[in-house]
Amino acid sequence: MRVVIVGAVAGGASAAARARRLDESAEITLIERGEAPSFANCGLPYFVGGVIESRNKLLVTPTQRLIDRYKLDVRTRTEALAIDRRAKTVTVSKLDTDEVETLSYDKLILSPGASPLRPPFPGADLPTVFTLRDLKDADQLHAAAAGAKRAVIIGGGFIGLEMTENLVHRGLDVSVVELAPQILPPWDAEMVAPVADHLRSRGVKLHLGDAAEAIEEVDEGGVRVKLRSGESLEADFVVLSIGVRPENKLAVDAGLEIGPRGGIVVNRNMQTSDPDVYAVGDAVQVNHFIDGSPVQIPLGGPANRQGRIAADHVFGRDSEYRGTQGTAVVGVFDMTATMTGFSEKALAAAGIPHLKAYVHPGNHAGYYPGAQGMTLKLLFAPDTGRILGAEAVGGAGVDKRIDVLAVAIQAGMTVYDLEEMELAYAPQYGSAKDPVNMAGFVASGILRGDQPVVHSATLVGTAPGGAGEGAGYLPPAGPDRFLLDVRTPEEFHQGHIFGAKNIPIDELRGRLDELPRDKPITAYCQVGMRGYLATRVLLQNGFDAANLSGGYKTYQQHASATSAS
Repeated sequence: MRVVIVGAVAGGASAAARARRLDESAEITLIERGEAPSFANCGLPYFVGGVIESRNKLLVTPTQRLIDRYKLDVRTRTEALAIDRRAKTVTVSKLDTDEVETLSYDKLILSPGASPLRPPFPGADLPTVFTLRDLKDADQLHAAAAGAKRAVIIGGGFIGLEMTENLVHRGLDVSVVELAPQILPPWDAEMVAPVADHLRSRGVKLHLGDAAEAIEEVDEGGVRVKLRSGESLEADFVVLSIGVRPENKLAVDAGLEIGPRGGIVVNRNMQTSDPDVYAVGDAVQVNHFIDGSPVQIPLGGPANRQGRIAADHVFGRDSEYRGTQGTAVVGVFDMTATMTGFSEKALAAAGIPHLKAYVHPGNHAGYYPGAQGMTLKLLFAPDTGRILGAEAVGGAGVDKRIDVLAVAIQAGMTVYDLEEMELAYAPQYGSAKDPVNMAGFVASGILRGDQPVVHSATLVGTAPGGAGEGAGYLPPAGPDRFLLDVRTPEEFHQGHIFGAKNIPIDELRGRLDELPRDKPITAYCQVGMRGYLATRVLLQNGFDAANLSGGYKTYQQHASATSAS
């Protein structure tokens, strides 16, 4: 069996190693255009920032080890030029010598990855405008940051924010320009509003809902970035992180089926429209795990699994890729943002019915020192309670909870299952009622009718935000809602929703005559628990009541997101 793999790094290198473990006699050739066949591309920003001090640490499996340990024919600095599917050959060129060679294959695995986008505006190709994909890019950025004072990052997604953190770590003044009205566009806006505030607290300047239109060199050195808003930003260099495009030229020229967004179409065994040609990684179109819709989500974990599955199938094993659910995590200084499955905006765009719940638990027992808060948003089906997605933002322990919820989605679990999940507990690690359990309790209560909820998006208006009533606080959207704040007077005076009446939860039963019976009441507290208790009291006393999901804290996040947009 002759197996040729085009492109290494994550998917291709995983396929090569798996192929060797399955067949000791196979001829396996690994073609890689870059200098290293297996490097940690997710670690590149941290090398630029000096967090990873040694460049060699990024070399996951050096070339010679792949040769010695796996008996691979590794061809670095070699580019695949064309595929002849009838002859079952690949034409390759050695970049250092321009020597051209034709390789025969029985099975071909494509892992070309995706290339960073360069917008077509003036100045995007200047030598001080960088992208970050490989070791060469990282070397250039590492050198550019030395002695620099200012940088502009265009794009507020994963790479953009990781580069922002690392350049700040190098002592640079950083500005981020993002076309969307929020950072991390795949997330729901209110969930990443605290991350944006945290970036600003670290001195990062955010230009949201704006776009770069041109980059020009300035006489004194460096560049000037001209924005659509009319503002100009001075910098020593620019980093483009506005997205990636599948490297599909080989596949297109070979006549393989390509999806509408440029991804190579594959089946569950990672076969293309030619059964002898497989494709894996960032260049492929796969199905979403939850609803089967076609998606392209470039992530390292799926790429590695796809490479393994392709190799399995090449050697007769019936391995199948379940689909991608988009589980992702990004660190921004000492905050973490995570998600899995669908966001609310994605569910709405797809027309998928859904409900949501917010909780704001600590990462471990509050009585144990050092507890850090988080916001967890759970999305679920209104009929079955099936979990459709989750997002979590905060400090320690956020990644742990999203991983539990990612597995729950894989297992087809419902919010009722979350109530009964038995998770490890000791006061320094969690709570007897883990945040995952709490999300299940709230979501299940919504479905059972125990706590009707109102969401902050229905309350937040369009007025500018402020520090409290009388200072421009965002008003409720309509006059037919009575807002009941059940926190303490001290909490109320520190900030509340405009027009709310304050009756502390411990006084509520004795003051029911102060509440209207001719209009719905929305009760709220700081994070939702006391609001839930108030809702139960009111419902059982004949009032039309609902709880503000996530309480005043979620309301503030919505207000912040609305103000930013």
